[in-house]
Amino acid sequence: MDHNVIAIIWDFDKTLIPGYMQEPIFNEYNIDSKQFWDEVNSLHQLYAEKGVRVNKDTIYLNHMITCTNQNIFQGLNNEKLREFGKELKFYPGIPKILQDLRDIVEKEKKYELFSIKVEHYIVSTGLTEMIRGSKVNSYVDGIWGCEFIEKPIRSNLDIKIKEEIDDNVLISQIGYMIDNTSKTRAIFEINKGSNKFEIDVNSKIDKDKRRVPFENMIYIADGPSDIPVFSILNQYGGKTFAIYPKGNTKAFNQVNNLIRDGRINMYAEADYQEGTTAYMWLTENVKQIAEKIYKSNLSQIIGSAGNVPRHIVE
Repeated sequence: MDHNVIAIIWDFDKTLIPGYMQEPIFNEYNIDSKQFWDEVNSLHQLYAEKGVRVNKDTIYLNHMITCTNQNIFQGLNNEKLREFGKELKFYPGIPKILQDLRDIVEKEKKYELFSIKVEHYIVSTGLTEMIRGSKVNSYVDGIWGCEFIEKPIRSNLDIKIKEEIDDNVLISQIGYMIDNTSKTRAIFEINKGSNKFEIDVNSKIDKDKRRVPFENMIYIADGPSDIPVFSILNQYGGKTFAIYPKGNTKAFNQVNNLIRDGRINMYAEADYQEGTTAYMWLTENVKQIAEKIYKSNLSQIIGSAGNVPRHIVE
């Protein structure tokens, strides 16, 4: 398989935006965000006392459904989530850098020979519908996030129950979820091409037949919760980059510890404007990967060319 894709994979909260994407929801319903997250953080222990195990990363999804059922988030559905996504404020330089990273490869004439291109992906424990509603949606090739079901498909096992018609469209079940560990599954789906073709991510595929080799990937995130993905890419030759908000000493120390421990290749302030460290590091590493792909494909062609027959001189 021609390896011509550079995959740039972005975390979302605190990587592309300051803070958490749920803030517009809290603002709409006059909810104190700290109070909501305090409740969420207490659920693990409260359920443990009842003998129930929950996932700390994604239990907030259940709590959002609970708040919707209690009319705290009155009328919350996927359409509203997309509307809330329009309100998200991004770090400086977003989304321009996403287009710039495409352009520096796809506008380079020599790379046209092998159709080398950049693809952007978002892998987040946040809400897919909010990302779809945001201004970065048109720049990305795929999103892995958490998704809600509004109208669950009913079972036909009990024909005695007549289904009631409910005109209310609300989030009512979790359809798909990503936690900090299962983010690695998304990375393997990109690697094997499961997101483009009907290939099971658990299928055995030879390294040279995978759509996007790990060494052609860059992962950008904000901190320790992304260590599982950082570890995968570091192990297989990918690039890893961490972001911290300007002036935030605690966040700086976190990413500084990551580079000290060999978890990431580089870090910078959360500013993606041209001329910043983040902009220069990302653009230069994309160029390096593109050049490596170009030279690898070129050498394969040259190497496969046979010798030209010549006249025998006696």
